[in-house]
Amino acid sequence: MDNTPTNDPSAPAALGLLAGKVAFITGAGRGIGAAAARLFAREGARVLLAARTEAQLKAVTEEVRAAGGIADYVLCDLADAAGVRAAVDRAVDLYGRLDIAFNNGATIVPPGPMDQAREADFDHVYAVNLKGPWLAMVAEVAAIRATAGTGAIVNNSSVGSLRGNPELPVYGAMKRAVNSLTESAALTYASEGIRVNAIAPGGTLTEMIRTWEAESPGVLERITARTPLGRMADPDEIAQAAAWLLSDRASYVTGAVLPVDGGARA
Repeated sequence: MDNTPTNDPSAPAALGLLAGKVAFITGAGRGIGAAAARLFAREGARVLLAARTEAQLKAVTEEVRAAGGIADYVLCDLADAAGVRAAVDRAVDLYGRLDIAFNNGATIVPPGPMDQAREADFDHVYAVNLKGPWLAMVAEVAAIRATAGTGAIVNNSSVGSLRGNPELPVYGAMKRAVNSLTESAALTYASEGIRVNAIAPGGTLTEMIRTWEAESPGVLERITARTPLGRMADPDEIAQAAAWLLSDRASYVTGAVLPVDGGARA
């Protein structure tokens, strides 16, 4: 298979970065996932939003539609294998194909030293943050292969996966494992023209980090102090990186874990 993109300078410009693509997004009811849903639709994709909370999904879907985008939603618990497969299949049922996927959904546990983490919390973070993306990738690859033929997947990792993470050791460990799955998938499916990458966001103003701040006051200030750009990211800025990796403009990028962290890892 020749996976070289066609770059005809005489061809008309696309209507958007993701024009003509069908996108599946997990954790799409709020934060980075909701920002991605809005952005991907603005960039021309038909989007299927997946998460556990219907009220949030419905609100974002209606917002996308009101702005002229094409969107629908499906309830999905990343810890439920059958539910994940059904959610991905729903994209194909609705739109006839799957081109791209953003595996953004995740959960968090109370911050603290490793010896204070509860086994039940460890198991839950494993099921959602590691097993969930694995289940999703397997289903997404099958759907892309059967419909679009080629495509791209982006997993949402964390800058906390790239170093020791004493405040969130379990979360960091699962995200580091996601990086490994990303790299393995990139090697496995490259010959089929399916690219797999990850982004590693730094401090981002989401509900998750506000919950962390409530549990450990001063977290936002500490993260900002360690960020050369001197501020937290807006969720849309993280979604922009995912959109680029999912687009044909990143056609020669696969197996990357891209820091989107305001310079924190520089």
